[in-house]
Amino acid sequence: MRLPRVIPRSFFDKAVRTAAILFLPAFAGVLGGELGPSGGAPHFWDKAVHFTAYLILSALAVAALRARKNALWAMLALIVMGAVLEVVQGMIGRDMSARDELANSLGVVAGAIVVWAIRAVLVRLRPAD
Repeated sequence: MRLPRVIPRSFFDKAVRTAAILFLPAFAGVLGGELGPSGGAPHFWDKAVHFTAYLILSALAVAALRARKNALWAMLALIVMGAVLEVVQGMIGRDMSARDELANSLGVVAGAIVVWAIRAVLVRLRPAD
């Protein structure tokens, strides 16, 4: 059974623009969370917060970048940023954690996979141009 094509091109353009706009405040929030005072959350929840924050950043970046090559570079940049922030945490009196970076990296990959999966479905629903 073939799916009907119902998603207009303007929807994709608006989604890309919205993701690009939302990336900066999300990025600022992650920086503040990584470099601000420690919340003292239990170990599991701390990793879940790291995973979720980087999933959101990655999803916004990948959604804003149409070319897969650019999205892969953005993912790499987010992973490196997470590692650098962990090192900086060790310098400002917070605990540096390889497990936090693992959670960050897994969140980056998961965010990209989610966007690519949604995009694949929506492309099938887009009207032929």
